[in-house]
Amino acid sequence: MKLSAGKYDIMIENGVLARAGEYALEALGKPRRAVIVSDDNVFPLYGGTLTKSLADAGFDMAPEFVFPHGEASKTMTTLEQLLNHIADCRLTRTDVIFALGGGVVGDLTGFAAAVYLRGIKYVQCPTSVIAATDSSVGGKTAVDLASGKNQAGAFHEPCLVLCDTGAIRTLSPLYFSDGMAEVIKYGFISDRPLLDLLTDKNAADCMDDVIAMCVRDKIDVVSRDLYDNGIRQCLNLGHTIGHAVEALSDYGIPHGHAVAIGMAAITRAAVNRGMCTPETLDVLLALLAKYDLPSDMPEGYTPEKLFDVTLHDKKMRGGTITLVVPVQLGKSDLIEYPAEELLSIIEDGLR
Repeated sequence: MKLSAGKYDIMIENGVLARAGEYALEALGKPRRAVIVSDDNVFPLYGGTLTKSLADAGFDMAPEFVFPHGEASKTMTTLEQLLNHIADCRLTRTDVIFALGGGVVGDLTGFAAAVYLRGIKYVQCPTSVIAATDSSVGGKTAVDLASGKNQAGAFHEPCLVLCDTGAIRTLSPLYFSDGMAEVIKYGFISDRPLLDLLTDKNAADCMDDVIAMCVRDKIDVVSRDLYDNGIRQCLNLGHTIGHAVEALSDYGIPHGHAVAIGMAAITRAAVNRGMCTPETLDVLLALLAKYDLPSDMPEGYTPEKLFDVTLHDKKMRGGTITLVVPVQLGKSDLIEYPAEELLSIIEDGLR
């Protein structure tokens, strides 16, 4: 299926990577010099298909850039290596980069495209649930710093998104479950029909529909708040505490699993404060269990440790932080709190 984010199209199709050259020509107008960026898990699986499709369409293929998979590679060091590679390939502002992989690949590639020559075109080719349903759309790009996740980045939208659902179907159970946290997030933000689908069916059996519903939700939000100053912050449900969990685990806990823990914590806090219906928490915990996601904080992750990490969260503005708080099924509110109140909120989320 074809969706539009206004400035670019999003193709959701089984086998779309084999037609990437055709779709890229439609988006770009003519063949360009191209670099594929991927990781050492994904490129051996799909790099050949993408390379052949682009070459057959007339793209001048420069050497690919493949880096070690995982959050540990999402750094300024890898970014510098990628920028030097792009420069060595002599890409110009008329050329294009293809991000083939999950969220780490997309975030890193998008940031490089944003800053190389002050901005060149890039195409997102997501191969994970997280990337397909969330990070490939909306133009947020970033790398991690020692102080926290996604602390350095830029807003730079892709010129095309090619989501191959065939790649999604080959994910390991761990990576599939990890991505389902972001899917569940959309249901609790504003999409009751998505919650019903996830409850009544197995998402793995209807991924085309699931991806399309999430992408439509994200397009609706981003079109109203591109630069994350208002309603777009609702997409951070579970992320403030989740990012702290990731950091405390030295990124040993995958992003989606950490977000699942964060969603459970903020929903428990909302129930304990009388802001959320108990039914909402019950449905959330049931869905997390159904899709093999955790809901309890790991042992030793105390409120004090979590609070200390959240003080570096990029959602902190001055002395306040805006949290996404579920209030009922399919509805969450943005609520601004003094930074010092966050500790007690975390405490309420862990009891």
